[in-house]
Amino acid sequence: MRAHPLSLALLAALAVSFQVHAQSSTPSGPSGVDAGVDGDIKVFDRVVVTATRSERALIDVPNTVDEIDRKRMDELLVDNLKDLFRYEPGISVGSSFGRFGIGDIRIRGLGGNRVRIQTDGIAVPDAFTIGSFSNANRNFVDLDTLKRVEVVRGPTSSLYGSDALGGTVSFVTKDPSDYLVADKDAYFGFKLGYDGEWSGFSTGLTTAFGGQHWSGLLALGHRQGHEARNQGEVGGVGAARTRPNPQDRDGRSLLGKLVFSPSASQRFTLTVDASDDHADTDMLTSMGVQPMTGANNTHVGAQDQQRRSRISLEHRIDLEGGFADSIDWQAYVQRSTTTQYTIELRNLPPPTLQDVRERWFHFDQRVRGVQVNFRKTLESGSVTHDLAWGLDVVRTDTEQRRDGLRSFPLTGASTPNMQPDNYPVRDFPLSTTTNTAAYLQDEITLADGKFRLVPALRIDRYQLTPHMDAIFAGDNPGVVLSGLGKTSVSPKLGMVWHIDDDWSLFGGYARGFRSPPYADVNIGFTNVMFGYTAISNPNLKPETSNGFELGLRYSGPNAYASLSAYDNRYRDFIESFVFVGFNQQGLMVYQSQNVADARIHGVELKAGLELGALSPALAGWSVRGAAAWSRGEDHAAGEPLESVDPFTATFGLAYDADDWGVELSGRFAGRRDRMPTPSAGTSYFVSPGYGVFDLYAHWKLGKHVTLNAGLRNLGDRRYWSAGDVPLANSTSAVLDRYTAPGRSLAVSLQVAW
Repeated sequence: MRAHPLSLALLAALAVSFQVHAQSSTPSGPSGVDAGVDGDIKVFDRVVVTATRSERALIDVPNTVDEIDRKRMDELLVDNLKDLFRYEPGISVGSSFGRFGIGDIRIRGLGGNRVRIQTDGIAVPDAFTIGSFSNANRNFVDLDTLKRVEVVRGPTSSLYGSDALGGTVSFVTKDPSDYLVADKDAYFGFKLGYDGEWSGFSTGLTTAFGGQHWSGLLALGHRQGHEARNQGEVGGVGAARTRPNPQDRDGRSLLGKLVFSPSASQRFTLTVDASDDHADTDMLTSMGVQPMTGANNTHVGAQDQQRRSRISLEHRIDLEGGFADSIDWQAYVQRSTTTQYTIELRNLPPPTLQDVRERWFHFDQRVRGVQVNFRKTLESGSVTHDLAWGLDVVRTDTEQRRDGLRSFPLTGASTPNMQPDNYPVRDFPLSTTTNTAAYLQDEITLADGKFRLVPALRIDRYQLTPHMDAIFAGDNPGVVLSGLGKTSVSPKLGMVWHIDDDWSLFGGYARGFRSPPYADVNIGFTNVMFGYTAISNPNLKPETSNGFELGLRYSGPNAYASLSAYDNRYRDFIESFVFVGFNQQGLMVYQSQNVADARIHGVELKAGLELGALSPALAGWSVRGAAAWSRGEDHAAGEPLESVDPFTATFGLAYDADDWGVELSGRFAGRRDRMPTPSAGTSYFVSPGYGVFDLYAHWKLGKHVTLNAGLRNLGDRRYWSAGDVPLANSTSAVLDRYTAPGRSLAVSLQVAW
């Protein structure tokens, strides 16, 4: 699949939009023109907040924004991040084989800590990984606690600061007002689900209450299951295994909100949000004789735990007159902890014979922050200014530590020395980062609302303060820690031009940045035995991006379409452990450096059509589709960016009646053929293109009961998702490890009153 099918699809979608607009006066049948696909025909009428930090309909936003609401998540039986973005080309979720599972979210080819992920405006913890035994990811949010998800594609640092190079994913949690409607003062809901992709069972309970001034919500969730499936067929133990390692997974979550509204113009919200996830893995792939050491691993086990807790207090007030029409502020405290334990039982050649190796990895972040936002509308003749400005102050304390113990059962001896480490060690010192920022945005409306200009500017001051302790000093004798202070200015200019009632142009320019990470500024690692050392770099510059986007939208009574093209240029990407020479002791010296410049550009389409507009006989039927084509180049290396997905597209045909509905959805991807140049004599595995179909249905079994069901990968197709495949040799015998799940069933039953 090459670029030309996307071009044809774009032309066809826009042609259909013209045709439907011309036929909009045709009766649509008894179900009405909006019966299809959960109201997505009116998708651009939906209100989002993330793109402008103010409530705006999508049609008035100068960015490409995706919004997934609670109803859609339920219909697609969303259980994890992969499910959430399954039908969003241009957004992908990676996962790793063997132990750690789902990893980062990539937007337009950029992922990791270069994408801002936030819950109710508060950034989720950082990701950090080192070696094969340590992986702290950002998968901290129970999706059942959310009422919607918003994704802004492209740089968003002008509003959200560092880490928003690739875009922003905003999780918005449930609120009592979502359930207490039509004078309802109490709500109770229960959900029971099963997902065959990981043999997982989940339960959820949501209850809300309310009165004249007080309201509250409590949502509890629990899930348990096993390893995520693939289509590998080789079992047993050892490096040849392609089936997933056996794994037991267990997790629970809590969301509580207490709301006090002393008047119609103000509201206080106290939120408690917590999650706790465990995974126990029998690492069968790591058993057997290890080529590098000659040891025979007779057992390898892993226990991983991730915890996050957040308490926040938010206040919103509407004012009459004065310097602001409304003010909202939020103060919060958040803590996250990743703890990972690995044990290896090994048989060795004489004289050692046996040893037991235990490793612990800890990654802990504590965040305290305050956000204050002001809004003011000014009118001057035919020009309206919607001003938004505010302050963000965030202080983060980060601690990472690795421990280890090597024991010899035959002698009873033990030692913390496990080459190349002498535990405990820290790979970077205790670090405190403080980010202070101010932003200003003006949404200027001209020509009776037909033209909207959106300039914005944010100034961030980033301060890194490292702290020496006995562990880091003992592992890095003589190392001098480096603090860091950087100021970044992020401008933005967006525009929306409503050509007529249905058509509009949108786009603009945005700058993004990412502050130098604490782990790169003060890398600490010396290994005399292997002849190398890593040193700090206080001269690191922030990573930056310049993004341009131009798009065309159609939003008619029976159809919608959005076509956009973007071009993002990135400078000063930071690469860890770059070889920079030898020191006086003859050790090889490695240091983090600003080395990479890159460009990612592409085209994206999203469209939908209510077929009842074409013929009354098709009332209730609708189609939707989306596609993304992109290219990425690493200019420093002169190589393609392998993190950029190949051409991807989705298609859905749905029928909705009053009490039931069904949808056939397709997922398609092109061949992943843009790969970096491999070393001589080798070649990288190129995942082939594929097409997969899924079937979903929902029934309202009564006033209070809803059943959702889905059968994914109807044809039991064997395929590889590009984001799950590492740079593997094309001759590797274990490529099936990275295959996606085969045919699987997912169901959920919801009871609410």
